[in-house]
Amino acid sequence: MKFTLKDYQDAAVGDVLDRMKKARRRWHEDGDKHAFSLTATTGAGKTVMAAAVFEALFFGNDDHDFEPDPGAVVIWFSDDPSLNEQSRWRLHEASDKLTISDLVTVGNAFGSDRFQPGKVYFLNTQKLSKNSLLVRGHDADDPALETADGQQIMPDMRSHTIWDTIRNTIEDPDLTLYLVLDEAHRGMKEGGRSSGDGKPTIVRQLMNGSGSTPGIPIVWGISATVQRFNDAVTGMQGRSTLPNVVVDAKRVQDSGLLKDTINLDVPDEDGNFQTVLLRRGTTKLREISNAWAEYAKQQDDSNLVLPLMVLQVPNSPDHAEIGKWLDTVYEQWPELPHDCVANVFGEHKAENFGRYSAPYIPPERVQESRWVRILIAKDAISTGWDCPRAEVMVSFRAASDKTHITQLLGRMVRTPLARRIPGNDRLNAVDCLLPHFDKKSVEAVVTALMSGGDTGEPLTGRRILMNPGEMKPNPTIPEDVWQKLLSLPSETLPKRQARPVKRLTGLAHELAFDDLLSDAGKKVHAEMHKVLDGAQVRYAEEIQKARTSVLSVEGKTVKADVKTKGMTFDDFVEAADYVVIEDAYKRAARVISPDLATSYSEHLACKFSNFEDTEDALIEAHTVIAAMGLVGGIKDDLETAAEKQSNQLLSQYRVSIKSLSDERQEVFRQIREMSADPLPVDLARPNTWLQMTTVKKADGTEEQLPRFEKHLLCDENGVFPGDFNTWEAEVVSNEIKRDGAIGWYRNPARASQDSLGVTYEDGGEVKIVRPDFIFFVRMPDGTVAADIVDPHGVQFGDALPKLKGLAKYAEEQAGVYRRIEVFAKIRGKNRVIDLTEAAARAAIAVAATVVEAYDSAAASDYVA
Repeated sequence: MKFTLKDYQDAAVGDVLDRMKKARRRWHEDGDKHAFSLTATTGAGKTVMAAAVFEALFFGNDDHDFEPDPGAVVIWFSDDPSLNEQSRWRLHEASDKLTISDLVTVGNAFGSDRFQPGKVYFLNTQKLSKNSLLVRGHDADDPALETADGQQIMPDMRSHTIWDTIRNTIEDPDLTLYLVLDEAHRGMKEGGRSSGDGKPTIVRQLMNGSGSTPGIPIVWGISATVQRFNDAVTGMQGRSTLPNVVVDAKRVQDSGLLKDTINLDVPDEDGNFQTVLLRRGTTKLREISNAWAEYAKQQDDSNLVLPLMVLQVPNSPDHAEIGKWLDTVYEQWPELPHDCVANVFGEHKAENFGRYSAPYIPPERVQESRWVRILIAKDAISTGWDCPRAEVMVSFRAASDKTHITQLLGRMVRTPLARRIPGNDRLNAVDCLLPHFDKKSVEAVVTALMSGGDTGEPLTGRRILMNPGEMKPNPTIPEDVWQKLLSLPSETLPKRQARPVKRLTGLAHELAFDDLLSDAGKKVHAEMHKVLDGAQVRYAEEIQKARTSVLSVEGKTVKADVKTKGMTFDDFVEAADYVVIEDAYKRAARVISPDLATSYSEHLACKFSNFEDTEDALIEAHTVIAAMGLVGGIKDDLETAAEKQSNQLLSQYRVSIKSLSDERQEVFRQIREMSADPLPVDLARPNTWLQMTTVKKADGTEEQLPRFEKHLLCDENGVFPGDFNTWEAEVVSNEIKRDGAIGWYRNPARASQDSLGVTYEDGGEVKIVRPDFIFFVRMPDGTVAADIVDPHGVQFGDALPKLKGLAKYAEEQAGVYRRIEVFAKIRGKNRVIDLTEAAARAAIAVAATVVEAYDSAAASDYVA
């Protein structure tokens, strides 16, 4: 893969491969047909995951111990040819193994009698419709069929139809046909009927069969909304279902692939605000364009993001009025090029809006067409495309079009650089201005945007802000306070499937890429070679036994006596040939990693001076490695050593890494987290936050949020709006009045780089708690001390596990904080526990409930 998969993507790929392995075995052994689905919220990277799955199908996957299927054939099916082309391009973009010739668009001239293994074939509904050249003659009643001498003659000089090709592929015992349904909820109409004509939809024909063509044996549905697919598959005769793969929406949001914030601007009163909000939208487009330009300059990055604005108009637009709207845009931003307007109307033609000409552009081409800065659209643009450059939307649709607006915003949620920009809410946000919406109508949009796919699972970490205010670094906060914040250790979640050797190899590659350590790959592998050399001595006896196993093939000869009908079994042992040894070597390479296996085999071959032939020396080296792969203790020793070396290198080059660009720092951050027990990570410096400034009361009216002084980020008046409950506000008010208090920080609740996280274990699963507040105090000696104060609700089931996680963190970070206090209201009293005290941690360790901990002698009444 050209891309490093996010943790949730890799986990999903492993689950999909597990389903495919089972389905393939059951198909070839018992003829059973299976189906399953993958569902993930919009923007999760479903096509990237599919690329990794196809690579594994055709070439194998060592990380997931998946053997390649030499007969694998994939049909990628959707109802939109342009969507297929976009998917084909994305698959090629993501994979370093799938070539263009492996990704085949099935056109009218396609004439093979069966599909070839190792290829993905792109088909769409139109190619299988009754008027398509590919299917003419499939139906016995097709008038295109001719008869001569009693024999039917296929039309167009074809010997077979596309349905024949599918049938021949299914019936070939050496092939396995997989059907991948993109946007799998389509074509699954209730009752299996389409347009009331009594015929099953084409998708259902592919799954259930058509005429003499049986149903495709293995079906994988992909969509953000797969419920209709799941329901349809469950009711199909002759097809079993496998457990569906569901990607956790929270993990997707935490990954940084999706924008954290969606800003909704709506008028505070009734009236015609089209021109006013259009000017505001244009200003936002200019501001975000300048912000990206400034960021690219800071990062010395030529990959400049050029944002665009989507102007969403009614289905029957007045072209002259759109021309006036464009006049408003250019009045607000005169420097905007006049040839930067395009349309994605369903008419697929150039449109004239007043004095402006707007050529048609296919939706899937918008992202790459950097000249487009104003995109004029009608209702929701076709599902399946996305445009991270679209960072502003002004919609002139009516308030009743909540679904259309939500769907279009769903196309705009990907982050432009496929990563979160550290400490900058402005560059991690998308703006939507709704002139015709009232606050009540917006609530429905907010509800939909906060949900991940059709499961209704909340996208924890995503914020929907209405008319937010922008917070910048507080000029009154001393620099040493900022440095104290950035020095605080934050924790991250461990990887579900840590691979220490792969992590070390990846780290070496990145260190060499940034010229931090020359020949890093050779150096780290040399250290691993020493570990393996030592293992040969330590496990000499076990390796010798394993070597005997590698070099011999054991079996039994069965002799049957015809008279007595008795059978005897004679054991035999044959020497293994090169093929057997290589197979054992490849299995061992999966254990110690293919890259290390290759370098170690070369290392060993150079040491074998008794071999005159280099090839013989390499075979001997492969034999040794194959034997070592069968000794379990070697893998454990190797992974322990690799983990230790990775952590040492990350610590050694920590300062140098912090001097790199954000993009490069993010790469090392991910490597740091590629561990079953990841190292603490540094916090990023926040520089732009977007915050709610008003709150809606129970009667529907709005009031200003209370403002607090001394926050590290503030508005133009030097204050920070706090959306706090009563006791949180009480804590903040009291803490900033304490002697020596010089600043405070509202720790973000989302998984951004500027949020401090602490791990805790709940029911065997490791999770993250993000303490609410960090306060900074000037000590008598002039230094800055940090205090964590976390108002801690006791009504939740995870309250005690969180408390224990914070206690563990306090013990591990002894001396970093002056106080780490958890605060709770117990029977009307404000109680507090300082976790920096050993006695408090001991009390929490034995507490059966969180209330018991606050009732213990370790707790005290909170004093302002």
